[in-house]
Amino acid sequence: MTDTPLSLTADDFRYAFRSHPAAGVAIVTADAGDGPVAMTVSSVASVSIAPPTLVFSASALSSSTPTILRADTVVVHMLAADQLALAKLGAQRGVDRFGSDVDWDRLPTGEPYYPGAHWLRGRIVQRVDASGSTLIVVEAIEAKPRGETEEHDPTPLVYHNRQWHTLSERSALPAATVPFCVVYGRDE
Repeated sequence: MTDTPLSLTADDFRYAFRSHPAAGVAIVTADAGDGPVAMTVSSVASVSIAPPTLVFSASALSSSTPTILRADTVVVHMLAADQLALAKLGAQRGVDRFGSDVDWDRLPTGEPYYPGAHWLRGRIVQRVDASGSTLIVVEAIEAKPRGETEEHDPTPLVYHNRQWHTLSERSALPAATVPFCVVYGRDE
C-alpha cells in the first residue's frame, strides 16, 4: 500500500453527488441587526430530537452567509412543491427577498420569516468551518403552530441534479422492498 495522496477533482465530486438525491428544499432567514437575509438550502438535516437539533450548510459564496454567521437565531422554512417561486427567490442573486411583493413578516422575537411555509425557529449552538462552507448547528426552540398549517400533508420540494422535483405517492416504493428504516442511527 502506498502513502500517495489521492486527488479528486471538483467535477468528479459533483458528478458522484448527481446520482445521490438531495434533501428537501428549505429557506433559512436571519437578521443580525443590519437587515434580513434569506438563502435557499438543500442541506438541512435533523440531528436529534432531544433536544430538537438540525444542521445546514452555508456556503461562503452566498451573500447571506455573513449575516447568518453573526446571527444568534435563524428561521428554517421547509418548502412544499407549491412554494417553488419562494425557493427560486432565495436562490437567486441580486434580488430583494423581502420586497413589498413578497409575503414575509417578522416573528414577535424579530426574525424575518415567510408565513406560508412550515418553519422552525432556532438558536445557533455551533458553527463548524468545513472547507469554505460552514455547518450551522441549530437547536429548534419554536415551530409554526399546528393550527396554522394545512389540513393535508404538503407535497415536498426536492432539488436533485440541478432540477426541482416533487415527491408524491407515485414516488413511494412498496413497503415490501424496504426491509427496515434507520432513524437517528437506530433500526426501527
